[in-house]
Amino acid sequence: MKAVNTPVRKKDAMALVTGKPVYTDDIAPKDCLVLKILRSPHAHALVKEVKKDAALKVPGVEYVFTHEDVPGTRFTIAGQTFPELSPYDRLILDQRVRFVGDAVAIVAGKDEASVNKAMKLIKVTYEVLEPVLDFTRSKDNRVIIHPESDWSIPVGLEPDKDRNVVCHGIEERGNAEEELAKCSYVVDETYHTKANQQAMMETFRAYTHIDVNGRLNVVSSTQVPFHVRKTLATALEIPKSQIRIVKPRIGGGFGAKQTVVCEMYPAFVSWKTKRPAKIVYTREESQIAASPRHEMQVRVRAGADENGKIQAMIVETLSNAGAYGEHTPTTIGLTGAKTLPLYTSNAKAYKFEFEGVYTNTQAAGAYRGYGATQGTFAVESAVSQLAEKMNIDPIRFREMNMVREGDIMHAYHGETANACALDRCLERAKQMIGWDSKYPCRDMGNGKVRSVGVAMTMQGSSIQQVDVASVSIKTGDDGFYNMQIGATDMGTGCDTILAQMAADCLHTEVDNIVVSGVDTDVSPYDSGSYASSTTYLTGQATIKTCETLKKKIIEAGAQMIGCSSEDAEFNGREVFVPGTDQKVSLKDVANAAMCGSVHTLEACEKSTSPVSPPPFMAATVEIEIDKETGHIELIDYCAAVDCGTVINTNLARVQAEGGIAQGIGMALYEDVVHSKAGKCYTDSFLQYKIPSRLDTGKIRVEFESSYEPTGPFGAKSIGEVVINTPSPAIAHAVYNGTGLRFRELPITGEKIVMGLKELEKDTGK
Repeated sequence: MKAVNTPVRKKDAMALVTGKPVYTDDIAPKDCLVLKILRSPHAHALVKEVKKDAALKVPGVEYVFTHEDVPGTRFTIAGQTFPELSPYDRLILDQRVRFVGDAVAIVAGKDEASVNKAMKLIKVTYEVLEPVLDFTRSKDNRVIIHPESDWSIPVGLEPDKDRNVVCHGIEERGNAEEELAKCSYVVDETYHTKANQQAMMETFRAYTHIDVNGRLNVVSSTQVPFHVRKTLATALEIPKSQIRIVKPRIGGGFGAKQTVVCEMYPAFVSWKTKRPAKIVYTREESQIAASPRHEMQVRVRAGADENGKIQAMIVETLSNAGAYGEHTPTTIGLTGAKTLPLYTSNAKAYKFEFEGVYTNTQAAGAYRGYGATQGTFAVESAVSQLAEKMNIDPIRFREMNMVREGDIMHAYHGETANACALDRCLERAKQMIGWDSKYPCRDMGNGKVRSVGVAMTMQGSSIQQVDVASVSIKTGDDGFYNMQIGATDMGTGCDTILAQMAADCLHTEVDNIVVSGVDTDVSPYDSGSYASSTTYLTGQATIKTCETLKKKIIEAGAQMIGCSSEDAEFNGREVFVPGTDQKVSLKDVANAAMCGSVHTLEACEKSTSPVSPPPFMAATVEIEIDKETGHIELIDYCAAVDCGTVINTNLARVQAEGGIAQGIGMALYEDVVHSKAGKCYTDSFLQYKIPSRLDTGKIRVEFESSYEPTGPFGAKSIGEVVINTPSPAIAHAVYNGTGLRFRELPITGEKIVMGLKELEKDTGK
């Protein structure tokens, strides 16, 4: 390998640092209609009347559309492969609004100033209804959030909309309740994780127009171009053949753009008026009407015998879907599927029960980690508490119970851990932090204490037997390669990583691989960039495509030489017959193909996978706590990651560092806060705190590679697993330093100070 496992610079690096116009709003023409959404001030209401005459008299304002103007077919905005597990419960505009910020009307005009003025002149009469804001009280509430008769779901997990239930399910092996009753040591705790915003730099946005053939063209900042096409076809009641999606450079997604948050508004306007239109969400809109992480309540019961071996574990998850159900049935499943396998391969029993419910709050969606993050906080916190209860070092306790290579992960679809370096990751993280000399804490003698914590996690690599990836490569007339992919580069560098794989397969340089972004008219089909699928699944498709193309190059070269293709070989520069002087250059072969002398040098292959091999990660953290103010300073965060073969060492490292920083934000800072009436107070970065680089301390990442036999060059995924450990590791360190166990995030200085005061009161110290 010359390119794989090296720090190749990202293909779009120079365009980004030199400020080239590469994003959606850069591409939109200056004369297109500007759209804004008039939003509901009520958490639950019926729109009885919209008076728009005054707004339409504002110079520059062209249209005001309400629920009376849009198609009546319900759809889901979850970017998932059909048939979705998410309910079809949305309209472009609905008479019933279900959260503060829900769309009431679309206002279109020549410029933003005129549209903003018109928005203030629209008068809406509402019939205000009682909302359901507490997700623990939603099930069987007398208020039904989706009473409509045309609610549907392609594949349902025991939904019951009349009880506000989006999904429910149970998975178990053995009798977990019975085995828990036999255990010498048991913990039973409930954990609460709040909603979190992805807070990507580029907000939601899309530009649409009708081309000369009457087709709807959509330029969108999305992770799922092909799913956007499907969603818009359903919402607009038009064939997919009438829609083309183009994905330019994305300014961050982190899962938020796996949801079709805004594309239906300009698409509807362009389709109806035949005029170009664009929508660009403000930061406020991206905070109040987007797709944040699901708020969840996770109860964990875990038991071990007198020798410290975990015998049974039960995870029960309640998830707040919000006003609409997209992604709820799928995110909730990962709270168990990506946590229980870490400890139950050799346990006698486990049980996982989940339920997702509607509320009149902002609908939740996909966010990096996708449910595993919430589940990991709960399960890892419970495991640390169980170790403390048994007076066993928490790292040693994990070593005694963790999944190891060759184990069958019963709670993870029965897959075998064919590539698992979790034991080496945990040992590496332990050594990096200097665990033995620092655990559990050290009094610094100045009102401050330093303490350490630990956590480990797993994720997946694509969705097995569901996700599809395709790659097309053709040889140019100069002997270079055009590579078309359907996967979306959202800043992760997948264009570069896939080019590295193709370069090694075709025995050429990375710069010789020209990668094109996604255009649904010409790109091969891909499920999209989510579920940690690109490196693993699209990488597989890349290798298959290269092998097919190499075979065609050899056949064409052999034809030109006048020999059998079985006697010829290809070294990246020429087709030749070993042991002879018979050869022809790739450039000559490519030119011959362009002239029709030999067959076309183009290949396209797809890949799916029956398995989803998990990457693993272990992390340790050292923090300093000021007991007077409660302030937490991150001294050192040490992570060891097993993502199989590392394809690009630089990109893998920054992926890990970025995910850890986001996890730190979830643990210590980020908190979506609502009023008693359901209004989101944290609607800007002044109110919604995300950590800066100064807040995250020292982050160190090392790799303990395994070799995944089903992965390209032995690779697995890395994008999501890296966000899961900060919350439980930091919570563990806080306990070791203060004696306070936090089961709700974020852990703030105020909570620590108040907790210490209560602790002093209880202990009399």
